[in-house]
Amino acid sequence: MGVVDELVERVDDQDRVLGVVVSRWEAIREGWLHRVAVTVCRDERGRILVHRRSEQVSRFPGLYEVEVGGAANVGESYEQAAARELAEELGIRALPRLLFTFVNRSGLSPHWLGVHEAVVPDAVVPDPDEVAWHGWLTELELRSALLEWRFTPDSNEAFSRYLAFRAARS
Repeated sequence: MGVVDELVERVDDQDRVLGVVVSRWEAIREGWLHRVAVTVCRDERGRILVHRRSEQVSRFPGLYEVEVGGAANVGESYEQAAARELAEELGIRALPRLLFTFVNRSGLSPHWLGVHEAVVPDAVVPDPDEVAWHGWLTELELRSALLEWRFTPDSNEAFSRYLAFRAARS
């Protein structure tokens, strides 16, 4: 689905729904806060799924991503949006766990980003319209890749916060 077709709810600087429904394209163009849900996917061995976006997607074509996700639709919680995106993009059913939220000012426009984690099977079947390549990397391999490959702005910001969150919890 293209950016123009998605309907999102505007939220305020405290992540409260304002009751205003707009297209995601309009929210991006106007710089209005809205919600986006992403999931860092790990396998049973702790490796992290990394993928390269298809050249056909409207935002950040051909760039790599650490997380899977997208905008929360009208009435969706972060968790519901994250689960829907996992099904759409990777063809899997999983219950992602919301770890934290923050206002992400990197990327096309500011938005609230809900960062989740899920353990998923090694054998994912990505949607070829969304994902051109995918692979499993260790944290060390991923840290190197973040320095060498071209990642989306959300990937760098979300993953550094994800690592800090995990470090604080251990």
